[in-house]
Amino acid sequence: MALRKLVRHASSISNLYFPSTPLSLSFSNRFSSSSTSSSSTSPFVANNSDSETPISSISIDRSSLYNPPGHSHQPHSDSELSKHLKGIIKFRGGPISVGEYMSQVLTNPKSGYYINRDVFGAQGDFITSPEVSQMFGEMVGVWVMCLWEQMGQPQRLNLVELGPGRGTLMADLLRGVSKFKNVVESLNIHLVECSPALQKIQHQKLKCVDEENAAQDTDKRTLSFLVGSQIPVSWHATMEQVPSGLPTIIIGHEFFDALPVHQFQKVSRGWCEKMVDVAEDSSFRFVLSPQPTPATLYLLKRCKWAAPEEIAELNQIEVCPQAMELTETIANRISSDGGGALIIDYGFNEVISDSLQAIRKHKFVDLLDDPGSADLSAYVDFPSIRHSAEEASGEVSVHGPITQSQFLGSLGINYRIEALLQNCTEEQAESLRTGYWRLVGDGEAPFWEGPDECVPIGMGTRYKVHVTLEGPIDGWRFQLVDVSISSYSISGWRFRL
Repeated sequence: MALRKLVRHASSISNLYFPSTPLSLSFSNRFSSSSTSSSSTSPFVANNSDSETPISSISIDRSSLYNPPGHSHQPHSDSELSKHLKGIIKFRGGPISVGEYMSQVLTNPKSGYYINRDVFGAQGDFITSPEVSQMFGEMVGVWVMCLWEQMGQPQRLNLVELGPGRGTLMADLLRGVSKFKNVVESLNIHLVECSPALQKIQHQKLKCVDEENAAQDTDKRTLSFLVGSQIPVSWHATMEQVPSGLPTIIIGHEFFDALPVHQFQKVSRGWCEKMVDVAEDSSFRFVLSPQPTPATLYLLKRCKWAAPEEIAELNQIEVCPQAMELTETIANRISSDGGGALIIDYGFNEVISDSLQAIRKHKFVDLLDDPGSADLSAYVDFPSIRHSAEEASGEVSVHGPITQSQFLGSLGINYRIEALLQNCTEEQAESLRTGYWRLVGDGEAPFWEGPDECVPIGMGTRYKVHVTLEGPIDGWRFQLVDVSISSYSISGWRFRL
């Protein structure tokens, strides 16, 4: 009875369905500035009246910089990454973009945030949906099986995950589909991961074994024995390195939010890019570029996709060139090889204003404080993903965004939790109910009776889902229809999404 009440409460938040046509959602951007200023030049670029000034004598304009409250920080002894960043700025004789700063902080080969540590879970800096409950990876597994069926059950399939973290999502996905041998035997797993430390954790999580090939001129291959069958697993630094030629399913969960963003601020002379500089006291600070920067081209592109009145209301704009380029790569890949892509992240269905944030030990901290010690992430601009995919290939069909609650509900998470609760201890049941709420709920869980500081906070509406599909393949065209699941077995072996 308690479970049914919980499910009904979660269902009342948002109807659990997956639409057969793209769904447009509107969200208020809490980072937007309500004030506007007129521009004396083009509304998209900074005044270029100083274009004849040699680049070696750049004059940095700090007069119009917007510094939000709470971004002050105390001097501290420089880390290796701080010294490296200051060295770059000194060598160039001027500041670096926020995008380059973010890239160095997260993925610097020697001291980047993700490179040499496990940052996930309660002992890390943040928790993701796969770490909350096994049900998340299982539901994504159902989606993969649906797509595999609709593709005509290919005998070989590339399953790609971007930024797999600890490998938890992929492990739960494989366990979820393990009873369907034809699906498992078709898989070639490709993990796009730049961190050697996380690669080792993923290797262990998937119970991988490295085997030397008989031919001495070939590299060793790695097989996962997690679900009994021997599944080939490969690691790659970028999506471009994943072999082509096979139907491909791509999963990107909380990957796009970690891609470097460039920030622009509107001043009297137009849009200026926000940069990171070194102050006289040797601390980092934000400044504005006096001239147009290469990233301005992406700002122009993003503004082209937005309504003029939407841009006019903003004093700041965030763009993510790497997200646009990666989306084009994904769209071209599934257009040529067949397949689909699933992107799950937090973001808005509108232009993003100022969302870049730093998290350390589950708390927000200053963006410029001790670079490399905190996670940097930004809200995902879903319209830019949709437009990038559609412009890259006319064969691509983009659906979404819809909420995570709608997505998981359409795949049968309510049936799954009922099945899991049938045979578990009370402690396990409490963990399942908490995990369920965090995945599909909105705000604080109404059933919580523990300490206030531990109340589960639902991710159901904060996270959005984008599905990019391509068709037809061998006479199949992908369709999005209601899923039919009973006791976590697919009724009639007729996959439907």
